[in-house]
Amino acid sequence: MPLPRQKWLRILIGSLLVVFGLLGFLPILGFWMVPLGLVVLSHDSAYIRRRRRRMAVWWGRRKQAKTAAKAGRI
Repeated sequence: MPLPRQKWLRILIGSLLVVFGLLGFLPILGFWMVPLGLVVLSHDSAYIRRRRRRMAVWWGRRKQAKTAAKAGRI
């Protein structure tokens, strides 16, 4: 899904996703909205973009380690 071209609209959408995601215990809303909102916000925020990249690297290394450990057991 393409993001809007206007920066203010992307920030608004990302912020709303995060705020409503924090209300994930309510019906219809969900905690899945928080990471989605952070991804949208990372388009314009260097701080959030760095955190997202750091998390992606950590996740990739973790997945690689699990795959290597699994291959070693066989």
